[in-house]
Amino acid sequence: MGADRTTVPDHPIGPMPQTWRECVGTGRLNLALRSDYRESLAVLQRDIGFRHIRGHGLLSDDLGVLRESGSGVRRCSFTYLDQVFDAYLGLGVTPFLELGFMPGRLASGDDTVFWWKGNITPPRDHGEWAALVTALLRHLIDRYGLAEVRTWPIEVWNEPNLPQFWKDADQAAYFRLYETTARAVKEVDAGLLVGGPAISPGSDDWWAPFAEFVAASGSPVDFVSRHAYTSGPAQHIPFGTYQTLSAPQDLLAQFAAPREHLAGTALAGLPVHITEFNSSYRSDNPIHDTAFHAAYLAPVVTGGNDLVDSFSYWTFCDVFEEENIPTSLFHGGFGLLTHRQVPKPAYHLYAFLARMGAHVLARGEDHLVCRDDDGRVSVLAWQPVGGSDAPAAAERHEVRLSVPVAAPAAFLRRERVGEHDGNAFAAWRELGRPFSPTERQFDLLRDCARPAVEHSAPPVAGGRVELDLALSRHEVTFAEVLPVRPAHHEGLDDRRLLGGSDARLVAAHELP
Repeated sequence: MGADRTTVPDHPIGPMPQTWRECVGTGRLNLALRSDYRESLAVLQRDIGFRHIRGHGLLSDDLGVLRESGSGVRRCSFTYLDQVFDAYLGLGVTPFLELGFMPGRLASGDDTVFWWKGNITPPRDHGEWAALVTALLRHLIDRYGLAEVRTWPIEVWNEPNLPQFWKDADQAAYFRLYETTARAVKEVDAGLLVGGPAISPGSDDWWAPFAEFVAASGSPVDFVSRHAYTSGPAQHIPFGTYQTLSAPQDLLAQFAAPREHLAGTALAGLPVHITEFNSSYRSDNPIHDTAFHAAYLAPVVTGGNDLVDSFSYWTFCDVFEEENIPTSLFHGGFGLLTHRQVPKPAYHLYAFLARMGAHVLARGEDHLVCRDDDGRVSVLAWQPVGGSDAPAAAERHEVRLSVPVAAPAAFLRRERVGEHDGNAFAAWRELGRPFSPTERQFDLLRDCARPAVEHSAPPVAGGRVELDLALSRHEVTFAEVLPVRPAHHEGLDDRRLLGGSDARLVAAHELP
């Protein structure tokens, strides 16, 4: 027996949220100097259009912001940074500044993270760090204008609760860094937005001490931030990782956590930014390349808008090198796009969202329905999936909807992404998993990455169209119903396409 039919209301229940596109993540900022990265960002902005972009390494030595001559003379150099930010703004996306890692000349130690050696130690002199932050922000304001830079959130460091990212995960040392940085930001301009603590999952015990510290010290804070992932311990293989996953609803619970923990504190009511989220926190986990991943994320990107002010998918493309340089085109990278701009199923999920209507008509556990002012109804539907402990997804999932149409006729267009359709990862496996595809193979992969498309003219009865969407395993589907008012063409008769007057001529030659 099929699923019950949901009657979608005629009138909107609210505007289509845009929180999901407020920010997207990227590998370290130095990577933006590469052509493959910029080509991927251009595709992303054309099809989706994010507002902000956040990545590591703004102050790391490989971007060269702080330089020192052999004789000990220091100078700020913004040559590379200007190229990065000019490119971002040229593509319609603005920075979400993450202040880190520590320049070697200011660092109190030699501890680093990643193969590109981001320094994770506190400054040996907090005054020198404040001077660097001040010089950076004044340069950005001079180049891009105060009104523009006031719209760029400024986050202090990255995951200081983890010893991999902040030496010894020293909370007191981070709080001192936060205070120094936040005061330096506000001394440049009181309208600049600063916040933190950018903590990773599993460290909600940082919220109360952070709130108490900023209240006691009077440190400025305009927003709070954290990260969200749902994967378990790493199961390593050569150049790859597998992990268990909790249910996607766990991501939504993590989104909600900051406001729950800060209720009743001085930070209650502040904007909340999830500045990184994904299923796995590993950049070599094949789950990121799959159709399952798109279905897994669908309830998160449609439901997270109610919980936070932004949630930033980590990351937009596979030009990313935390675990060193990837050894294969498909390698489990975080990206929505592979190298050379091959879309993954999760990319299509975001591209579908970008095409949804302006007004929400209905939301459910497996669908979102919107409408535009011109009467177009758009539907995003997906097969619900669970985590590692959940039963395997069925081979078929039905979404049955009755949607309003303000016209005597309708046109239905549907796009499918699943285990076969719109799935370049599946095609790559069938091609023998080539490490470095040829140009011909890249062309094939891009062709196979396109969603399957179908169209029809469904009947309209009583101002409604009945949609019966049968979804395959792990499918995410996008459908749009357009109102149609048929035009009359004098003399046209499709039954006479072969030049005769007998409709049997058409049937005999199997014309439509």
